[in-house]
Amino acid sequence: MLAPQPNGSQKVIILTAPSGAGKSSIAKYLLTNYPSLSFSVSATTRALRGQEQDGIEYHFISPAAFEGHIYNNDFLEYEMVYKDVYYGTLSSELTRIWALSKTPVLDIDVKGALVVQKKLGVNCLSIFIQPPSIEILKERLEKRETESPEAIKIRLDKANYEMSFSDQFNAIVKNDSLELACKEVAILIEAFLATP
Repeated sequence: MLAPQPNGSQKVIILTAPSGAGKSSIAKYLLTNYPSLSFSVSATTRALRGQEQDGIEYHFISPAAFEGHIYNNDFLEYEMVYKDVYYGTLSSELTRIWALSKTPVLDIDVKGALVVQKKLGVNCLSIFIQPPSIEILKERLEKRETESPEAIKIRLDKANYEMSFSDQFNAIVKNDSLELACKEVAILIEAFLATP
């Protein structure tokens, strides 16, 4: 299946950031306050965490099923983000959301965001959520209490690398205050959706 091609009125919003920068919190704010937006549920091979549910936070699938989707060219973007852990955006998710006359919101990693931005061009708005600092990012990841110190170190090393790509996106929003960051992102999205 080839990647869906949006028509002029079919747009996509991408939120990207290092892990722990707050993009999921900002996505929740947008989805709560803007009924015309809909969350694009990514696929992953990682295990469920805490209260997560299949089909809500992610489509949790086996590595074999994920690789089958790769073989069938079903992904708009995908990547092995960590060793043996895939994440990806199924093209069918965008098609499903556009069929509801809504705008997909993709909460995806930096490399995936660059791929989608290149494929969809002016039909997407890409926003990089920047953490205030690596130190604060470390504190946020530790407060989650979902990962080992080794896993947090891997995430922080990756965050440093990902932040080097921030200037390749349409906008950068620094998340010093979640409330202000949410408002700033909302203003960018309102302007983007108002443009024909």
